[in-house]
Amino acid sequence: MDRSDIAFLSASELASAIESKQVSPVEAVEAYLERIERIDPNVNSYITVLADDARRDAKSAEAEIQRGQYRGPLHGIPIALKDQIHTKGVRTTDASKIRTDFVPQEDATVVVNLKNAGAIILGKLNMSEFALGDPQSSAFGPARNPWDLERSPGTSSSGSGAATAARLCATSLGEDTGGSIRGPAANCGLVGLRPTWGRVSRYGVDGAGWSVDTIGPISRTTEDCAITIGGIAGYDPKDPYTRQVPVPDYRKTLTGDIRGIRVGVVRELFDTEELGLNPQLRQAVLTAAGLLGELGAEVKDVSLPLAAQCGYITRAMTHVERVSLQPDWLRERPQDYHHNTRVAFMTGNLLPAQVYYKVLKLRDMVRQQVLELLEDVDVLVQPTMGNTADVINLDARVGSQEQAKRALATGAFRGPYSLTGAPALSILCGFTSEGDGALPFAMQIAGRPFDEATVLRVAHAYEQASSWNTRIPPVAQT
Repeated sequence: MDRSDIAFLSASELASAIESKQVSPVEAVEAYLERIERIDPNVNSYITVLADDARRDAKSAEAEIQRGQYRGPLHGIPIALKDQIHTKGVRTTDASKIRTDFVPQEDATVVVNLKNAGAIILGKLNMSEFALGDPQSSAFGPARNPWDLERSPGTSSSGSGAATAARLCATSLGEDTGGSIRGPAANCGLVGLRPTWGRVSRYGVDGAGWSVDTIGPISRTTEDCAITIGGIAGYDPKDPYTRQVPVPDYRKTLTGDIRGIRVGVVRELFDTEELGLNPQLRQAVLTAAGLLGELGAEVKDVSLPLAAQCGYITRAMTHVERVSLQPDWLRERPQDYHHNTRVAFMTGNLLPAQVYYKVLKLRDMVRQQVLELLEDVDVLVQPTMGNTADVINLDARVGSQEQAKRALATGAFRGPYSLTGAPALSILCGFTSEGDGALPFAMQIAGRPFDEATVLRVAHAYEQASSWNTRIPPVAQT
């Protein structure tokens, strides 16, 4: 196989090629490093590239496979990590001036798990400063969307979305608080899975909102997503919030058969006026839901009364939790934050205790509504975002009522599952009709806690029937 073709294989296809020895891990790593050097100056998805380490680990993986010691579908697969995930001996910056020189003394548990599975770490990826959600707030400059370099790849796992879409890694890890896996997946035409809260260890991961943070994959296909989550999930005694729940072989659950699966379409999240939902995107998701019905699923409308308020609830709760993690920096080094981060943290610091208490009660109400719906249906579907990727404005400053209202409304699409702790996945379901400048649309599929398998199964069946993911971003083709 020509080396230039390797990066265009999905992670699953590359895994098969490595297992059969058609491609070596060394060839795969070199293919990605060449692309990173050539393409990433425009995309800006990486903060740190670990070229020497990746080459060393690739040689080791190749030797193991040659000896017949193949570890599984992540063995020899080049992967990249959001830069809030600790890596031993490698700086972990949170995309902030404050953390530029921070070098962890041990790997996060997800990194340990990936290395045990034989994955090769290519580097650390760009993000919004401290995972807050402004694309322009990174101390290293914003990552760019490979579909249109003037647009955001989504936040806060911006580099994870951009690098995966641009074929600068085979798969990646992001972190999702209020939607930071699902948003970049939606903007970049990828598959992003927020796992159940407690499914994946957060030990060694810099927090954003302790009661909602999750680590999960951003991948090109559902199968890639399945093998990535399979490599990192499981109980960890170092993280008391992880659950001792068996981890299935997610890849084997991708049967393509969804006959009899009950699908609930959350009607409140198709309101074009209150939520500012793009009508074309709305129709794309409804068409996708209809295709699930054609595949044998039982599709019906359902109601989630508090859906439209979930953005407000999530933001109020997580802003308080975020600032509580770093009060000393806010007092002693406020000038070292990006302006937007500083304003958001100061706002969180000023929210009264009764507001936080109220949103916690509202969170319980949302959780109850979602879980009751999931007794009647197997999965819930709705848009992942209200619109396509925004144009990046480096001069944008937080503070305007219009900007705040739009951000809070957008949070309604992903907030219900952040608040519930249920698994939720974003998958490509169409494009704008803008010719060569077309941008991705995304559908969100959510399921019962610890039932990622059903969510992935539905997503995979849709993906196989629609084939939207055969399109490649313009930047990736250069």
